[in-house]
Amino acid sequence: MMGRLARTVAVGMAALAAAMAMTPAARAAPDVEIAGTIHADRPGPVLSRYLQGQFAEHLGADIYGGIWVGPDSPIPNTRGVRSDVAAALKDIHVPVVRWPGGCFADIYHWRDGIGPRGKRPVRKNDWWGGLESNAFGTHEYFDFVDQIDADSYVAINMATSTPSEMREWMDYITSSARDTIADERRANGRQEPWKLGFVGIGNEAWGCGGAQTPEYFANEYRRFATFMHRNGGTFHMHNDNAALRVASGPNNDDTAWMDTVLKSAGPMMDAISLHYYTVFDGNWEHRNMAPATGFPAEHWDHILYQAWRMDEVLRAHEKVMDKHDPQKRIGLYVDEWGTWYAPEPGTEPGYLYQQNSLRDALVAAETLNVFHAHADRVRMANIAQAVNVLQAMLLTDGAKLAKTPTYYAFQLYVPFQDATAIPVDVAAPLIASGEHRFPAFTLSAAKGKDGRTYVAVANADRTRGYRLALGIAGASARRVSGQVLTADKLDAHNVPGAPEQVTPRPFHGARIAGGRLMLDVPAKSVVVVALD
Repeated sequence: MMGRLARTVAVGMAALAAAMAMTPAARAAPDVEIAGTIHADRPGPVLSRYLQGQFAEHLGADIYGGIWVGPDSPIPNTRGVRSDVAAALKDIHVPVVRWPGGCFADIYHWRDGIGPRGKRPVRKNDWWGGLESNAFGTHEYFDFVDQIDADSYVAINMATSTPSEMREWMDYITSSARDTIADERRANGRQEPWKLGFVGIGNEAWGCGGAQTPEYFANEYRRFATFMHRNGGTFHMHNDNAALRVASGPNNDDTAWMDTVLKSAGPMMDAISLHYYTVFDGNWEHRNMAPATGFPAEHWDHILYQAWRMDEVLRAHEKVMDKHDPQKRIGLYVDEWGTWYAPEPGTEPGYLYQQNSLRDALVAAETLNVFHAHADRVRMANIAQAVNVLQAMLLTDGAKLAKTPTYYAFQLYVPFQDATAIPVDVAAPLIASGEHRFPAFTLSAAKGKDGRTYVAVANADRTRGYRLALGIAGASARRVSGQVLTADKLDAHNVPGAPEQVTPRPFHGARIAGGRLMLDVPAKSVVVVALD
């Protein structure tokens, strides 16, 4: 597994500007030259835009203070949705947002979040602490995703609710009829139904979603899925609800859960989820041992190795899925993933607020490259979480906002959304993380919807750069341009209200020579180039 070729697919950047000087790290000469081939003559699957999805839970300051400040806030907003957050997420073309959880979903009752805000009940958030005002509910969520041009992904309460409550929420969202529930939605200010893209039935059913066995969950899932009344099912050829059904899947490498649930309930699902967090040594109990910044150099390698394990985990689950679903009808949605470190000192531990460094940008790019390599089965991924929680895109502090290194990695990968994968053969050296080994770099290539070929390299090697000499089979290129994301310090990070320490810059280490793409990739960097 560890010795295989590092193969992936591709991406690039639209509009590469700002002629800022590169850092010394970005100018360093490469230490090793490696040859490979971009096989433009062998197009692969489409890289779903949903691989760059987001996750927003009622947890800490993700919703309140992050996405939602309320219409009366002095912080600029549109109908209560924070304007700078919405603009930043729209700029990276967020394709889908999963909401309201997470563990929170299984204590959430949707009726608490409709009607006049001043009359909505205040509840304890028994999972994550604090009080839940319910100011951000169904109407506010759909307004938010509309503002950022994203699709909707609603996780229903399966553990402490009923199929009837689920069914009524589906009707409230999607019904175009003159029924009582749809009229209630109209009375609350929304005349037309919303378009519902995806519905999660169960969340971490093996854990916070009820500590269920896979056999029990499969039976419960079939009961809930029956009453979802998805359009196109038996007797439901004219139903308003056309959302795809997503079953609660396994944690990490639990292939037994995947096998049992697919065997029993596979025909009644459109996708199954997978949750995989990058923690210090792969041991969940040690998730709070590693700091987000100020870490020793070897921690860089440990975290990047654990992120690389995503490839191994996906392969194991795909083998099980191929047994039950050889036609690949059922998608694998990695709808929670990302780094999990110790909370920042002085913050409420249950709010999971952590800084976000250059290391996290490499985790993001490496993981996106892995998803690209599995795009025939992996069709959605939702990083945890959008704002102020875990590996966030954005951090806020009052009216101030920071775009994290992870945000910029996602920005660099925008051209990969719905691009066509191009296989790349290249052998990456292996680097060490204790007794383990993982590829020094991963690489992705694809033909974008604009017709350009994009190549992305995530170099996880913190000390060594590489010169890649990549032949281009089945195509030619005359020009290449791109951007690089790197910094001098391993833990370089951005702070709300302070000058950015990590931001993309023009990449001057690419050229076309002798029909080959030559890339001088610096250490600890993400590079994305476009070929014309």
